[in-house]
Amino acid sequence: MSNLNLTSGAGVLPRQPAYDLMALRAEFPILAREVNGKPLVYLDNAATSQKPLSVIEAMDDYYRQTNANIHRGLHTLSQEATDAHELARQKVQGFINAASSREVIFTRGTTESINLVAQSWGRTNLKAGDQVLVSMMEHHANIVPWQLLREQIGIELKVIPILPDGSLDMDAFHRLLTPQVKLVSITQVSNALGSITPLEQIIPAAHALGIPVLVDGAQGIPHQPVDVQALDVDFYAFSGHKMYGPTGIGVLYGKAELLDAMPPWQGGGDMIDVVTFEKTTWAGLPHKFEAGTPAIAEAIGLGAAVDWMQRVGVQAISDWEHQLLVYATERMKAELPGLRILGEAAHKAGVISFVLEDAHAQDLGLLTDQLGVAIRTGHHCAMPVLHHLGVNATARASFAAYNTFEEVDAFVAALVRVREMLI
Repeated sequence: MSNLNLTSGAGVLPRQPAYDLMALRAEFPILAREVNGKPLVYLDNAATSQKPLSVIEAMDDYYRQTNANIHRGLHTLSQEATDAHELARQKVQGFINAASSREVIFTRGTTESINLVAQSWGRTNLKAGDQVLVSMMEHHANIVPWQLLREQIGIELKVIPILPDGSLDMDAFHRLLTPQVKLVSITQVSNALGSITPLEQIIPAAHALGIPVLVDGAQGIPHQPVDVQALDVDFYAFSGHKMYGPTGIGVLYGKAELLDAMPPWQGGGDMIDVVTFEKTTWAGLPHKFEAGTPAIAEAIGLGAAVDWMQRVGVQAISDWEHQLLVYATERMKAELPGLRILGEAAHKAGVISFVLEDAHAQDLGLLTDQLGVAIRTGHHCAMPVLHHLGVNATARASFAAYNTFEEVDAFVAALVRVREMLI
């Protein structure tokens, strides 16, 4: 992802991405609606992205034509549902370049994926006094599971600080990366600041000491190409709903040798081989970690989202979001006195987290909504980093493939109007 270059000047930025933007927007039914009598400007993509027709129709078609439980069923519908579910797994495998579909575990989302690693790999491989290294900018989903494990077995949680611009303090990272660290668990992109962590430096440094790395990719995979083999990451977690897919489905990628050695996290149907009252044996990967009836339609929807992103082009989406980020940052700085943007790292994804002097973040969110502009307000499930930066809440605009320069203009105009009302 390219640097945030604010010297380019808004007038010279390209006004169209590499794809047909208007044709792409037409694929998203929700973008045609109005909110409070105004055209919807949806800038809450870091919370969840909207869904194209191809995803909606794939899930609808499953329920209309194929609905049945998967695996072990011999009737036609069950076999068709199983094939569709497993095809989705293969699509995800190709999307992230996993070595095998066995390494793709379906979960409910990034949060469940990280908890799975903590409770299966962590409880098996960590002991009292071992350290898990995270960063100051983590989402709660990559903090709380390790705190729970700390209470359960006595591990220690170490925190990499950030620099004033919101980037990771790499000097501190190298100081903290000691033999006592047994796992590095770190975000790829901060959901609160947009900062991109340098995984290409972090992972080799950890591996040089024999330390595995888990990456929270919830905000990474929607916005840049991800190759888990090239990264050499040990675990990679992400959610479908942030990458144009449905809610309730996510992925844990893990290297096969790690997953094979891990015990199941939950018990029940589909993760077993043989059950007796004396002993149970487990199914092989990936089913060992998928107890119970899975989110079948959601997995199929995720597969459709993967197809959609590959058709549009992940790099093309990333490049367009960067242009929106540059343009919006320049417009906001030029037209909003009292603006403070939290997180201005050179390497940023399409997220702008900000406060306006004498204007509460909640008021900004409520009043911009009256003008049809949807942004997020609050602590963004990243309370530690916001408190570190001296605020309890921010407003946050975040971009996706379908956003436009005109929507940025509407967003900034709404903020100007709201500021005049509040100040």
